[in-house]
Amino acid sequence: MQLKPLQIGDLTIEYPIIQGGMGVGISRSNLAGAVSANGGLGIISTAQIGYDEDEFDKNQEQANLSAIHKHIKKAKEIAKGKPVGVNIMVATKDYPAYVKASVDAGADVIISGAGLPVHLPEYVGDSGCKIAPIVSSEKAAVLMLRNWEKKYQRTADFVVIEGPQAGGHLGFKEEQLSHITAKEYEGEIQKIIAIVKEYGKKFGQKIPVIVAGGIFDHEDICHALTLGADGVQIASRFVATAECDADERYKQAYIEAKQEDIEIVMSPVGMPGRALKNAFVQKIEKKPLPVSRCFNCLEKCNPAKVPYCITKALINAVRGDIENGLIFVGANVGRIKKMTNVHDLMAELTGERQVVPHTI
Repeated sequence: MQLKPLQIGDLTIEYPIIQGGMGVGISRSNLAGAVSANGGLGIISTAQIGYDEDEFDKNQEQANLSAIHKHIKKAKEIAKGKPVGVNIMVATKDYPAYVKASVDAGADVIISGAGLPVHLPEYVGDSGCKIAPIVSSEKAAVLMLRNWEKKYQRTADFVVIEGPQAGGHLGFKEEQLSHITAKEYEGEIQKIIAIVKEYGKKFGQKIPVIVAGGIFDHEDICHALTLGADGVQIASRFVATAECDADERYKQAYIEAKQEDIEIVMSPVGMPGRALKNAFVQKIEKKPLPVSRCFNCLEKCNPAKVPYCITKALINAVRGDIENGLIFVGANVGRIKKMTNVHDLMAELTGERQVVPHTI
């Protein structure tokens, strides 16, 4: 199947492929810029994006807001002016400030999940920045679209459906993740697509639907499109690329991972996530790791009560301290066997040619 461009309002993306936002520090300017330059839509994760800025230890929010400007600017330079977006978790402490900083920095798109972004239209205002909620159920899609229509007289520019095979924080209960198969979830995808179409007609515009979670190759992309989706979001496959912003040891952990190494873990704020069962995960399963300091990352996190500090765990991982870090992964990480680069990976995903292994 020849892939058609993805049209999001007045933005044209050459291929219907969005690179999923990955924090902390996994998808910043290098990866997002390269994906956009090669015809996809690169996404920067704002989650503790300024972890390596000088002022981070003293003022995390200021470091992050400065880093948002820096990385959006750099990504756009790499992308040669093509659209670049950001992923902002609703659970982020002072979420509105992160949205406004991203808009001010020139983000073309904001994708928002880890909670329902009910006030996102208010924060972007009339900037022209395209916005998309991440939903995992028909119920959530109805709630979001109805809320935006009633409160802001507008609708989503596109919608991302994140299924049970995705990595990171997931919009499912832990018991659901062990029972829902990809095939079973297709019915929910089609229900969400139908709801989005209704709102598209109501507002007289096309609202693209993007399917995420478990998309691995060109065949998976084509299958998602046959379900009625307009595009896909892929994250894990972009980790094992030269341009990924993570330490090489992090990338190697993906390449060496087996399917049996994957485990569902609980985030400090009670959300399930898919991660590699490494030494760190084994430690937190046995007993909580005391939190010695707070990095002000999540709105509902109480350092005195959580089993571990997720910021510290994710920063350790992105810096290459694999045994003391939390490594979020998608369900198909065990199929990633080789290092490549974004250009060759995009060529494979679009069906233009087979991926060529790349040595760093």
